[in-house]
Amino acid sequence: MKIGVLALHGAVIEHIQTLRSIGVEPVAVRLPQDLEGLSGLILPGGESMTMRKLVARWNLREPIMALALSGAPILGTCAGMIVVAKEIAGGEEPVFPLLDVTVERNAFGRQLDSFETELPMPILGDRPVHAIFIRAPIIERVGPGVEVLARLPDQRVVAVRQRNVIAISFHPELAGETRIHRLVATMAAAYAEPHEGAATGNEPWSPGEAR
Repeated sequence: MKIGVLALHGAVIEHIQTLRSIGVEPVAVRLPQDLEGLSGLILPGGESMTMRKLVARWNLREPIMALALSGAPILGTCAGMIVVAKEIAGGEEPVFPLLDVTVERNAFGRQLDSFETELPMPILGDRPVHAIFIRAPIIERVGPGVEVLARLPDQRVVAVRQRNVIAISFHPELAGETRIHRLVATMAAAYAEPHEGAATGNEPWSPGEAR
């Protein structure tokens, strides 16, 4: 089983190291052919406008959308959350419109306003996640088919899931947190070898389908 990391910009090495630490073979994705044979994909943090330009330059939008729509798990962290959102505050055109959410970029302010906190995330168990927020986005609107996975104490939404797509505002790969990557690996294993007749939550869907 192989899980890709979009390797155009951002915290690529840290995600690759985290995948290796849990026994998953990582693949650095720079070109469309790098997506062949993958069972999942991570869209890392960084600068979303730069990611947008590089995705377009290397013709990655359509093959990544195809991978997501086939049911492969997709994890977007920080800037990755912005690029998988259907709506970006301010009217910016979406990149991969996979999650029925509205995202506000840089919701916590400048680099100096970055912070760390212990964040309850029940899907990962009782132990909270040590979450690192760096110029992070926030989710302003959550669509009816989206599951909220984590909120800050002020109830702002910072982690969501819609079918096979997970998006989080923070950086687990910088905190030594492996449980989110393990969750994606479990979803990827189900995608790679689905049990006949079993619903995995990774089933393919079309953009017009109610989710």
